[in-house]
Amino acid sequence: MKKISFPISGMHCASCAVNIQRKLRKTKGVETANVNYANEQATVEYDDAQCSERDVDKAISAIGYTAHIGAQNGEDIIAQERERELKELKQKLLYSSVFTALLLIGAMVPFAPAFLKNMWVMWLLSTPVQFWIGWQYYRSAWSGLKNRTANMDTLIALGTSVAYFFSVISLLFMEFFRSAGIEVHVYFEVSATIITLILLGKFLELRAKGQTSEAIKKLLDLQAKMAHVIRDGQELELPIEQVVKGDHLRVLPGEKVPLDGIIIKGETAIDESMVTGESLPVEKNIHDKVIGATINQSGVFEMVAEKVGSETMLAQIIELVKQAQGSRAPIQKLSDTVASYFVPAVIMISLATFLVWFLIGPEPRLMHALVSMISVLIIACPCALGLATPTSIMVGVGKGAQNGILVKDAEALEVASKVNTMLFDKTGTLTEGKPVVQERAFIDNVDQNYVDSLIYSLEKNSHHPLATAVVQFLEKHSQLREVQHFRDLSGLGVKAVIDGHEVLIGTRTLMEQEQVTLSTKLDEVAKTWRTKAWTVSYVAVVQKHVALIGIADTLKTAAPKTIQQLQNMGVTPIMMTGDNQQTALAIAKQAGITEVIAEVLPQDKEAHVTRLKKTGKVVAMVGDGINDAPALAAADVGMAMGGGTDVAIESAGITLLRSDIVLVPAALQLSKATMRNIRQNLGWAFGYNLVLVPVAMGVLYPLLHVQLNPMLASAAMALSSVSVVSNALRLKQVRLNEQNNKKGVL
Repeated sequence: MKKISFPISGMHCASCAVNIQRKLRKTKGVETANVNYANEQATVEYDDAQCSERDVDKAISAIGYTAHIGAQNGEDIIAQERERELKELKQKLLYSSVFTALLLIGAMVPFAPAFLKNMWVMWLLSTPVQFWIGWQYYRSAWSGLKNRTANMDTLIALGTSVAYFFSVISLLFMEFFRSAGIEVHVYFEVSATIITLILLGKFLELRAKGQTSEAIKKLLDLQAKMAHVIRDGQELELPIEQVVKGDHLRVLPGEKVPLDGIIIKGETAIDESMVTGESLPVEKNIHDKVIGATINQSGVFEMVAEKVGSETMLAQIIELVKQAQGSRAPIQKLSDTVASYFVPAVIMISLATFLVWFLIGPEPRLMHALVSMISVLIIACPCALGLATPTSIMVGVGKGAQNGILVKDAEALEVASKVNTMLFDKTGTLTEGKPVVQERAFIDNVDQNYVDSLIYSLEKNSHHPLATAVVQFLEKHSQLREVQHFRDLSGLGVKAVIDGHEVLIGTRTLMEQEQVTLSTKLDEVAKTWRTKAWTVSYVAVVQKHVALIGIADTLKTAAPKTIQQLQNMGVTPIMMTGDNQQTALAIAKQAGITEVIAEVLPQDKEAHVTRLKKTGKVVAMVGDGINDAPALAAADVGMAMGGGTDVAIESAGITLLRSDIVLVPAALQLSKATMRNIRQNLGWAFGYNLVLVPVAMGVLYPLLHVQLNPMLASAAMALSSVSVVSNALRLKQVRLNEQNNKKGVL
């Protein structure tokens, strides 16, 4: 199976997307196909043994659209197409408005010049509007007819054509109708006004729709354009596209890091806020990795390019955001189903409306039936319905990307809004993921500085993570002494001779084995520390217990507040860890979590997720390690911390780029806001049709003698689409966690 995403140009409405999607799904070898009208993007999965990119392209071009498969600058193509279309629409709108204004003056203003009231002049003014301005509707309708499909343009072409050609026939055979006692009416101003208002709505919608893809634009703008490349001892300034893997690059202060790579010379501080959202600069030295598009703040350094083009972190983020924006949420299935049957149903309803009013309507029956039929055809446009979900998804995913929340697909975004149980891994998720010295304790009357230097010198020779924590804690104020006869006692600790004294650092068991005299006072302190889930290291010098070191993987500062926030949102937090029960309970207590699943083997985490789901819970899992991957995949929605392993990130539906726990409730807030916005849009789109289609059919006429004018119908139709897009854009103003509103695109 092969999966491709590409832009499509030429779509005029949501029905176009549905028709392309239907055509693709009927193409041999295509497994799945999703076409998003909001961002003009298609995602197709196909069996490359039965189908090829050329087959996909041919299927799309057969129904009158253009697929840009494999285009390097697909977004630019679509942006250029949109700009060109906006410019063309603006020009047509200007001419159309002038002609329509003259027609309306002639038809509705009693003291208008006589030549504007002349029906032959009205025909002359309306013809360019009908066939030049409105040609795109005929072309699209004909393309749909050839492929046995119908779309919004079919309704517009039908409605305006009925009004226009009826008027032409009435004008040409005026004397014949009058001799038969039939009063003649023309509707040239109606057909022209409908086209003009729909054109205005399309112009406003297209302009607003451009704002929904701002997140992608901002991401693309982040990319460096040029790089200083060192080749054959010479420094060249080359476009970023010409840099290849293995190239040596030189980065100056204030410049963007061109690509992902590793520092081979120099040191600096890098602002990574545009990728991680972390506002503080990160110190970088030789062998440290750097990310393309981040900003070099201080030093000059040289690096080797490890990832170029689509392999860079920024390129992958852009691709992920594009795919997520183009994906379909389960809630969209309803509107898709309705939209696919909607146009044929509307045509049938309009014909039925005409027939009923022609048979039993008031005089003049023909005119009354005609106006009602045209109103139904125009007002029942399914465009608002088709835009309701994808526009909100686009803006919501973009909003998440700007705040460090990468959503893999729309389904994950929808499911996250229903989460009521949140499982947290402990290490690296709730805690910092690395041991840190919390406290030290000494016996009375001992030279603490001298003991510190002994501890520092001995631990400097060990590679144990706990020893590393001790070294980092003491290195700034301790003297390094010569170490002799160093021994690493597996599982117990270390010992050596320093300044002629035997020094031991390790567990209580080691102290007992070496027959060290334990300090009662320090032993009591050790018991207290263990209740806090600290690891306790004993220090002995010449068989005498002189100090304790308390080490722990500290709870993230934001964890308690985050847990409280989730509880306020009605979400039950549960900690699931492989640690022992005592350590797990101690950390959970600090975080404010009451439910703990401890001593869980990696392979059993998935089983606990499945068990909770079977009880009816909607479960989210937050983790960062390889051992969390099965649980992340099994959960209703998995959230991977961005600093975690690739396999964890791949298994999750949502990635939190900064590894910042405050992004967890922020992701839920975003999800709830997006789904609320979608429901508002669907409510408006369905409500609009449920209320106004019957009005257009004439249900108010028997009671109030009110008949909907087709011109008002076209204004309402245009307003419905613009309203849906404008409502989706309100998601940009959603305030997520205050701590989460940091500078940067991601």
